[in-house]
Amino acid sequence: MHTVVERELELGMVLSPERRIPVPARLTYRTDDPYAVHVTFHVGSDSPVNWTFARELLVEGVFRPTGEGDVRVWPTKLDGRTLVCMALASPDGDALLEAPAAAVSAWLERTLRIVPPGSEHTHLGLDKGLSELLALASRDDARPDAPWPSDESPEPGA
Repeated sequence: MHTVVERELELGMVLSPERRIPVPARLTYRTDDPYAVHVTFHVGSDSPVNWTFARELLVEGVFRPTGEGDVRVWPTKLDGRTLVCMALASPDGDALLEAPAAAVSAWLERTLRIVPPGSEHTHLGLDKGLSELLALASRDDARPDAPWPSDESPEPGA
């Protein structure tokens, strides 16, 4: 069974230094995808915009500038408020979003209690999958030296 940690919040999309528009968003963390965070933005289009990136990037970005390329995250203060900025770049365009640092930090703390850093691999189910794969390999008909199944035809001229 997997756990989901969600948080609805309002972000500010920065249009200019003086202008921001509110953007409803949902932060989602799933233990079956333990390295990632998912952010869904409701920007007034027919379908929401979804971004997925490393949880570690957001955790670090609450404290110091981090990231390169498509996702960059850093803390800042504006008018006495502590914010977390997210710069997102895609072929469809770029966006600069501001989130309340307290809300993001509280949500991140919940995810870190459920899956502490360094333990993510234990939630991937790799051991179970590997065991199932090895069990298949131990069957007689899965041996590499076993003959081809009868429905296979040799290539012409072989």
